[in-house]
Amino acid sequence: MKSNASHGLWDRFFMLLVEKKIPDKARPWYVRRVEELQEHFKGRKPSTLTVEELSIYFEGRSRESMEDWQFKQLVETTELFLKEVVHAPAATEFDWQYWIAASTTIPTDHATIARDHSNVGELYQARKGDLYHQVHAVFGASLDRMVELIRLRHYSIRTEQTYMSWVCRFLGGYLEHDLESIGAAQVEQFLTYLATQRNVSVSTQNLALTSLAFYFREVLQRSIADLEFARAKRPRRLPVVLSRDEVKRLLSEMEGVYHLMAGLMYGTGMRLMECVRLRVKDVDFDYHQITVRDGKGKKDRVVPLPNRFSDDLKQQLGQAKKYHREDLREGYGNVFLPDALERKYPNALREWGWQYVFPSARLSTDPRSGITRRHHLHENSLQRAIKKGATAAKLTKQVNSHALRHSFATHLLEAGQDIRTVQELLGHADVSTTMIYTHVLNRPGVMGVKSPADF
Repeated sequence: MKSNASHGLWDRFFMLLVEKKIPDKARPWYVRRVEELQEHFKGRKPSTLTVEELSIYFEGRSRESMEDWQFKQLVETTELFLKEVVHAPAATEFDWQYWIAASTTIPTDHATIARDHSNVGELYQARKGDLYHQVHAVFGASLDRMVELIRLRHYSIRTEQTYMSWVCRFLGGYLEHDLESIGAAQVEQFLTYLATQRNVSVSTQNLALTSLAFYFREVLQRSIADLEFARAKRPRRLPVVLSRDEVKRLLSEMEGVYHLMAGLMYGTGMRLMECVRLRVKDVDFDYHQITVRDGKGKKDRVVPLPNRFSDDLKQQLGQAKKYHREDLREGYGNVFLPDALERKYPNALREWGWQYVFPSARLSTDPRSGITRRHHLHENSLQRAIKKGATAAKLTKQVNSHALRHSFATHLLEAGQDIRTVQELLGHADVSTTMIYTHVLNRPGVMGVKSPADF
């Protein structure tokens, strides 16, 4: 029979579920998650659990076959119970955000691993309700050929997905037509429609044009040059740049692994995907630098490793190595390698240097191949953490992950760094792209412009 103290504990938990507006049908699951916690730590008061014990508990549970929503529910329920019911001291120190984010595993059509699919069309066929099914039924041979040509040129998976999307949208309007009857006139009509009816941005219209031009030129071997169509208006927008104080406030509202990742993005100028895909071998503490591999345009570059985050990064690598050792011990430990490197270096996928610096807390099983791997953290979790931090810091600017990169460049220029160096650190192909930050500074060259109101 449960003690009065135990009854009081459950009463508080039930009242909390009502207060948090947890649906009636979900409440039994929340209760079950707490019972699982108590069963695991049988004989222990939940309030005495330590941060280390909670980490080990979730690491063990992460290896179970659970859907993403089930694992997220597990973490959220445990946090709710320990923080607001039993007031466990460890609950205020534990990195809940990291483990909640771990519930989002990388799907098989994610840009990091999508090329692992063996069949050309499999990536798109998996998308239920996609226009691809209808278009492929009519123009399948040409679509498959387009993907083959894109991969032959080693374009990124994002480019492949973009080209496929726009070509499918275009061909979707001509399912009853013969491919030979579709040409420049139809492309002109489509691009005009995007600008005048859909009010798309100039960059979106250009993406559509580039995609269709590739399809007609490379796949159909037909030219669609000298097109005449209504062009979308090009807006002149400046990047969102945070002041040094705003960056400090943002980072102060973030904690755990996301504080480190956001700090590195600001301190190095890395893009979002460059950060989440960072490999252990590319971090060099001796030379205080990070090598960014396969950046935009398939280019590598070297960026400085901020001393401020060195200790945190070493600690993160220690946690990642712990995961890797446990994975190897249980028969896993292989990581995804791009560009057929797995065939070229068959042992590399288990080597420590190739592991991700920011691995997911959960293993993922590819339903197609059955291969179980530990991928990197999902980029959406970092984006959400940055937005949440910006809200908590009461920043009025539209803050996203790229704002940290913009701030990196602007603050370097403010400190007197030459623009060519900043261009190289950002990985820009043309200095004119980097010049946008001089407009943010409101300075031609290095000379500032003073407002006449201050004369």
